[in-house]
Amino acid sequence: MRGGIGSPRGPAPAVRRRGRRGFTLLELMIAMGILAVLTAIAVPLFVNYKERTRVKQAVNDLRIMQAGIRIFRDEFGAPPNQLSQALESVPKDPWGRDYEYLNLVNGAPGINGKRRKDKNLVPINSEYDLYSKGADGQSQAPLTSPVSHDDVIRANDGAYMGLAEDY
Repeated sequence: MRGGIGSPRGPAPAVRRRGRRGFTLLELMIAMGILAVLTAIAVPLFVNYKERTRVKQAVNDLRIMQAGIRIFRDEFGAPPNQLSQALESVPKDPWGRDYEYLNLVNGAPGINGKRRKDKNLVPINSEYDLYSKGADGQSQAPLTSPVSHDDVIRANDGAYMGLAEDY
């Protein structure tokens, strides 16, 4: 018995095996496939979450601006002609653009063509329109227009605030 445990020479020398120095191509491809599937699931969820957060921020901004306009109206008897008359600082919408404001009671020429309208083409507000053009930055007066679906609107004189497509 040569080099065994009971041998006078002690245990046999360890057989040197080559250690694995990395991953096989198949293992790397499987790992990349798993990573691609997880990314394909996570990215749309994150984008959707980010967009819902922006809509909520726009709704909160509309509520704050509505409160400022209400205070101005109570003091002066009519809504302001511009948002800057009722608010110290007018915020940008979550997409970095100005909020749209239209005083409907001042009788400016061409005002009726600019009023926001529902699916029956009935104006959605009586005193003023206040809205964000949403992610695409485009809008048209009737809410049925596809470019208006992502607008964040104030409707029913403030009873509804949210996405135009949900109104």
